[in-house]
Amino acid sequence: MNPPQFTDAFVTLATVHFDTIVSFYTQFLGIQPTSLIPNVYAEFQLRGLKLGIFQPKNLDSSEFENSEKSKMSLCLEVRNLESAIAHLTALGYPPTGEIKTASHGREIYAYDPESNRLILHQSTVLSVEFLSDSHQ
Repeated sequence: MNPPQFTDAFVTLATVHFDTIVSFYTQFLGIQPTSLIPNVYAEFQLRGLKLGIFQPKNLDSSEFENSEKSKMSLCLEVRNLESAIAHLTALGYPPTGEIKTASHGREIYAYDPESNRLILHQSTVLSVEFLSDSHQ
């Protein structure tokens, strides 16, 4: 049996507070959704990631009731961690705890209005792509 031929992969967040979450990610990411069906689905296109936000149908809502302590995190690579922290704080969602330093970079945890965990990460290793972007 052959595995399916996947054409894309993206992260979705379920919410019953659709407008609040879409507004938060619009402000936090600084972009408008590329697709928007009010109170149903919104999609943001980031470099290397599609983020979908949807409101479960009443029929399916029990599927998402016990996800408060999810082990999943939305990890977003940033160029300047302090700037990202200031931006989140200005939106009313300051990160929790202190910046952590590891061999791969610096990071801090935060949460969106629905308590989905965000990891803001600034790499200590500059990629070739980043270096070429900064010199254009």
